[in-house]
Amino acid sequence: MSKLVAFAAIQGGYNVVSEVEGELRNALAAYDASTKIEFPNTGYYLPVIYSLLGIPVKTLEDLKQPMKFARGLLPPHVKNVHHLPYLGPLLDAGMAAILAYEIKEGIRSITDPDFYHPHEDPDIEAGKLWVGPADDIILRKRGVEFVDGSAPGFAAIVGACPSPEIAKMIVEEYQKRNLYIFCAAGHNGTSVIEQLIEAGVQIGWSTRIVPFGPYISSAVFALGFANRAAMAFGGVQPGDYKKILIYNKNRIFAFVNAFGDVGTHWACAAAGCVNWGFPTLADTDIPEILPTGICTYEHVVANVPYDEIVQRSVEVRGLKVHVSDIDIPCSFGPAYEGERVRGKDLFVQCGGGKTPATELCKMADMGQIDDGKVTVIGPDLPDMKEGDTFPLGIYVQVAGREMQEDFEPILERQIHHLINYIQGVMHIGQRDIAWIRVSKSAVEKGFTLKDIGVVLHAKFHNDFGSILDKVQVTLYTKKKDVDDLTKRARALYKNRDDRVENMTDEAEEIYYSCTLCQSFAPNHVCTVSPERTGLCGAYNWLDCKAS
Repeated sequence: MSKLVAFAAIQGGYNVVSEVEGELRNALAAYDASTKIEFPNTGYYLPVIYSLLGIPVKTLEDLKQPMKFARGLLPPHVKNVHHLPYLGPLLDAGMAAILAYEIKEGIRSITDPDFYHPHEDPDIEAGKLWVGPADDIILRKRGVEFVDGSAPGFAAIVGACPSPEIAKMIVEEYQKRNLYIFCAAGHNGTSVIEQLIEAGVQIGWSTRIVPFGPYISSAVFALGFANRAAMAFGGVQPGDYKKILIYNKNRIFAFVNAFGDVGTHWACAAAGCVNWGFPTLADTDIPEILPTGICTYEHVVANVPYDEIVQRSVEVRGLKVHVSDIDIPCSFGPAYEGERVRGKDLFVQCGGGKTPATELCKMADMGQIDDGKVTVIGPDLPDMKEGDTFPLGIYVQVAGREMQEDFEPILERQIHHLINYIQGVMHIGQRDIAWIRVSKSAVEKGFTLKDIGVVLHAKFHNDFGSILDKVQVTLYTKKKDVDDLTKRARALYKNRDDRVENMTDEAEEIYYSCTLCQSFAPNHVCTVSPERTGLCGAYNWLDCKAS
């Protein structure tokens, strides 16, 4: 390994620790030692320090102990006569810097308490771009996505790309792979987050593009999120640093992309991430750490072209991802589920109290339907003009040798998620209270209502191929047809509700075990019965039966 990279990381560790020690001294001089230190709405205190050291930081006084520990981690400076491998000292210096960065952010919580906008999405109009550390509500809400595999990992991006177009291209490629994108720091007076806003990309937890903060110290929030996941879902105890780090290496598939000049402050942060098994890939000519060791493959990779960095990052981290490839003009994937189509972006809409909008999934005989047949009865989007509202009925017919009527509402519920996965299309509600908004950008790309049927056909086969063999979709946009479908659907909704309401544990002989969360909680098993869902609440007895 290059002596130069070890020197940069170790020198950076010394610089960061010394700077934060000074900030802590100033804070102790300006505030009472009993002043409360906390990240908003979390029971994990300062999560990196709490998870690795077992120290619950509650007050300004409590910061002295982890600060002393960080200072003690710093290795001797690199000397010309020293020819031993540098990886161990580099890791120690990196960890010291990470601890110091979290202390720095803890101090910020009292010196500038309104710096971050502690919500899921930023308030761009008010200039509040940075959301800061995720609270426990977000951790629980988003943690399920890491558990069920819809979010296989995250890309931590620091710095800024040469142009907003490149930033958008890279981030959208990560979104297609269903990854979260955690952003911090900047370069040349801007940041990836500001570039994405300029390019018209929606940011926030809802679109999986999380603007943590404008400084390199803000990147510690990504590590804090990963460590809290290990404690919350993996059952790792605070202070068991070895299990925390191994858990992250084996179960949290994350990596760092550094865009811009990598100075000593960035170098020590990258070295710190190596402790977690998270490699760093950069667009600049920095010293590399290529041998396999702590990370699955390489540790630091330099000079990666922008059009290759997404695929290279995934390969270096050893992450296996499935790219949803469906024949529609818009991108598709869970990363777009939280996207909002606001007034200025709206082309047309249906439902939402303005027009009728109904969704119905019904079992059919094998000979009654044609697999893959998608029909639009009535005007399609090319026949409409901007600002129009229209009625919509989505009628999905499925057939299969293993198909049962009990599975109809389960498949029907998927319509909400699957339409939301289409970039530029927003879906709210279900049954006969749906609301769909289609953006101008989607229509400009050539999106039509028929593409909804294409998505439902492809994903129903992909996700529920064990119970169905044929899927046929009909979309109605004439009011009379939609009213007829709604009348029929409401009668079926009532029958289904009565069936579920009368289900009891005693009436069924088969219960199900759910091990979905074992990707995060290796020793956990849920028992799911008609009256009891899994602990996460995401899957009920009928869901398990359908699977």
